Amino acid sequence: MNQEKELQGSNGYIMLFVFLILFFGSIVGFVLLTNGWFILGIVIALFILPGLILVNPNESRVLLLFGDYRGTVKQNGLFWVNPFYTKKKISLRARNFDSERLKVNDKLGNPVMISTILVWRVLDTYKASFDVDVFENFVVVQTDAAVRKLASLYPYDNFADEGLDEDITLRSSVNEVSDALEKELEERLNIAGIEVLEARIGYLAYANEIASAMLKRQQATAIVAARHKIVEGAVSMVEMALNDLNEKQLVEFDAEKRTAMVSNLMVVLCSDRDATPVINTGTLNH
Repeated sequence: MNQEKELQGSNGYIMLFVFLILFFGSIVGFVLLTNGWFILGIVIALFILPGLILVNPNESRVLLLFGDYRGTVKQNGLFWVNPFYTKKKISLRARNFDSERLKVNDKLGNPVMISTILVWRVLDTYKASFDVDVFENFVVVQTDAAVRKLASLYPYDNFADEGLDEDITLRSSVNEVSDALEKELEERLNIAGIEVLEARIGYLAYANEIASAMLKRQQATAIVAARHKIVEGAVSMVEMALNDLNEKQLVEFDAEKRTAMVSNLMVVLCSDRDATPVINTGTLNH
């Protein structure tokens, strides 16, 4: 037997009624009639009692007979089984596991702090009981191993100065990374009969020793991108202004005047501060 077998126990209410009749009836009979045969009834009743099992919703009982797996009771209710069975209780409820924050290296070798939130439950009670030692510890260890492997496959972020063209990063591709984590955990936990319901990155940040430097780097990248957008817009506005002036023939520019106007407009449009106008009361050349 190397797989789960669902077992149906006998009606526990009938056996409970039989136990009560035998136990209390034998006691009353022994007291009133002082007959030693009633002691046998008490012994039989006590033999029946260990066979009663109560299975609550989303729980199970794994049954063993002298080390031999006989089956698993998953149906809810009161049942009676062989009193010699060893009964192991395993919960089938969904469980949450919030892993500790681990320091790992991403694809670029940068140290990052990462943790995961895992929702799981036991699907195969045989594997959970006999294929691994303690399945709860197995989940913890394999989750940490999966997170370490996942972090090494992707960069934390995509930086243009490193020549990266990664579509998936730990910071921005939450859904893709979570799907990859779920797949990795399913493969690792299948041996223990564990079903992965959901796996998500719970915490992600650079390690303390590089967090400050990486923050400055991100700020610099953002500033460069913003400057690029400002310059691109300023060039378009200057081009539009020159074209309109030429079409309406409001001013005639030679090469020198055109260059001066373009320079002034670019300074005004790209400057961080408001431009201070200077009024020329003389000629255009002074």
